[in-house]
Amino acid sequence: MLTAKQKELLLFIHSRIKEDGVSPSFDEMKDALNLASKSGIHRLITALEERGFIRRLAHRARALEVLKLPDSATPAAPPRGRQAFRPSLVGAGREAGDRSLATLPVLGKIAAGVPIEAIQHEVSRVETPVDYADDENYYALQVEGESMIEAGIHDGDLIILKRTDTASTGEIVVALIDETEATLKRLRRKGESVALEAANPAFETRIFGPDRVRIQGRLVALIRRYD
Repeated sequence: MLTAKQKELLLFIHSRIKEDGVSPSFDEMKDALNLASKSGIHRLITALEERGFIRRLAHRARALEVLKLPDSATPAAPPRGRQAFRPSLVGAGREAGDRSLATLPVLGKIAAGVPIEAIQHEVSRVETPVDYADDENYYALQVEGESMIEAGIHDGDLIILKRTDTASTGEIVVALIDETEATLKRLRRKGESVALEAANPAFETRIFGPDRVRIQGRLVALIRRYD
């Protein structure tokens, strides 16, 4: 039987893995459980591991896997890297007369690491499923960098975004910082502040006041070419 804190932590880890595809950091666990230090989280993690509810994956940062939930022996966690969007993978070609693809404008490159210049004008077009064939509501960008690699977004991928100036916490967005820099990150709201969170432990989370960040799009799909 789990203690109340052990159960609370287990459910929090399970929820974050389902949402993000990666387990939360120890700082996030500490804050979620209102503990004063990370040592308490270490003890809870060890207890959950000993009871067979989680396991630590070797040689991987923030790598916890939920094996089961209370009163259940069913595996609880989705495969690592599963995200809220479904990637649309474009192969080497398509059959003649196939009308399942249309085109979207590619508006340049977006950094998934250090922010770069804000999004510019159309530089090319890319074939995309007809679900997104609407220049007014969708656009594409090419990813540069590896800060979102644990969210399944690689350097060189083309991402499709829905134009919007709002997004929910946990969604991956293009954010414009100080009206000059654009970056691809996961959005987190911390009180009045806005956090732009990488999906790679080598990159830091950046926190801004709400007046410094403007959402320019929400990730809905990605396109990966295999040459």
